[in-house]
Amino acid sequence: MSYARPPGLPIVDAMTPAVLVLVGPVTRDEVTGLSDEVRALLGATRAGVVVCDVAGLGPPGLGTVELLARLQLAARRAGGRIRLRDPDPGLHALLDLVGLRFEVEGQSEQGEPALGVEEEVEPGESAV
Repeated sequence: MSYARPPGLPIVDAMTPAVLVLVGPVTRDEVTGLSDEVRALLGATRAGVVVCDVAGLGPPGLGTVELLARLQLAARRAGGRIRLRDPDPGLHALLDLVGLRFEVEGQSEQGEPALGVEEEVEPGESAV
């Protein structure tokens, strides 16, 4: 028994961001195709975010930084942004060194306490 795939785009939950798995090393010729894919994923979902799984990129270098900067630029031009999943600590440090800030999956947003952290209360006050 066979099943025919329905025509058109697959049904996607509009609030769940699409995931783009990056496997390296990525050549300069592949960057344009990946940028197009980011724009297409943003167009297919209304989440406004594409999660880029960067665990498979290998050792961080300036080529990786350029790739992520171009993907972020493509996403911004399409009205969205990218979020990194599972970045290497070296990549995180290299991005900080060159002055690029990326949202990383699992990190608390600026100004929000990390999950599981309780704020200190004065003696005699009840914990929130």
